[in-house]
Amino acid sequence: MHPKMKNKNSFKAKVFNALSDPVRLEILEFLHDGEKCVCEIVPHLQIAQPLVSRHLRILKECGLVKHRKDGNRRLYSVTSPVIFKIIDSVTINLMDTLSKHIIEQIA
Repeated sequence: MHPKMKNKNSFKAKVFNALSDPVRLEILEFLHDGEKCVCEIVPHLQIAQPLVSRHLRILKECGLVKHRKDGNRRLYSVTSPVIFKIIDSVTINLMDTLSKHIIEQIA
């Protein structure tokens, strides 16, 4: 495999790994309508601030979110709305199809 392709696939895997957690998906959905402070994200998710910060770090490390400082606050936003096309492509119909396929393999 060409080294560039290997790096490309490795990066894709990192993005999909970041998207594999329900909390991180919820963070991205919460940021859908614009930037938010950690102080807004924590009560929305109802989980501890250090855990929210860890999830934000993972999203930031793969380029899905960015932040800017505003005084002593950090405001997070999505780097590209294209990510929502990827998330939204997992429709109910797709989930039903995949579930049926899994059930057929078990039976």
